[in-house]
Amino acid sequence: MTGATGLVGNELLLLLGSIEHVGHVTVLTRKPLGRFPAKIENIVLDFDKLATSAASLKAHTFICCLGTTIKVAGSQDAFRKVDYDYVMDFAKIAEKAQAQKFLVISAMGANAESSVFYNRVKGEMERDLRKLNIPQIEIFRPSLLLGERKEHRTGEVLAQKLSPVMNALLIGSLKKYKAIAAKDVAKAMALAALNFNQGQFIYESDEIQRMSDSIKSDVGLE
Repeated sequence: MTGATGLVGNELLLLLGSIEHVGHVTVLTRKPLGRFPAKIENIVLDFDKLATSAASLKAHTFICCLGTTIKVAGSQDAFRKVDYDYVMDFAKIAEKAQAQKFLVISAMGANAESSVFYNRVKGEMERDLRKLNIPQIEIFRPSLLLGERKEHRTGEVLAQKLSPVMNALLIGSLKKYKAIAAKDVAKAMALAALNFNQGQFIYESDEIQRMSDSIKSDVGLE
């Protein structure tokens, strides 16, 4: 797993650590995680050398929650390094390891042909990921994520405050634009990680919400 220090990744790591059916989780980070459940193994490495440093990694399921913004990254090149290069390096490791599943967080509006740089990079990542020989590829495209981030994002803070009003107005075909809690995205990804359905799947935000809402308490994801 990568991206465990992010908003969704942290929630997902806590879930995976609590699920009885999950035996072991290896987490790749650039800095030590600190406290984590006993079944979690934390490997600290340089992501610029991810392709070689983690080349021997073996796992049935690979989960990628990496993601940043151009503002946080500092430039378009730095953003692309995280949201495209690191993701694809990790996915190629999964392919080499003959992993059965690869789960990744993308973004609403991802489109390789988009004139918007952010959406185009996300779309290029999705396009190239789907070319890899991995039996099950699941792409999650959440809308605005609700939750407390470690870094401050002014625009997101304002959007989160307005989200209750906006969500009430987004009905019908507009439901996919509703803001969604990071914990709900994590629950949907955990559910996908536990089930094998060969093929390639893309989930928009409203579908992610339905997946999360469908989870029963006996699954261990409540």
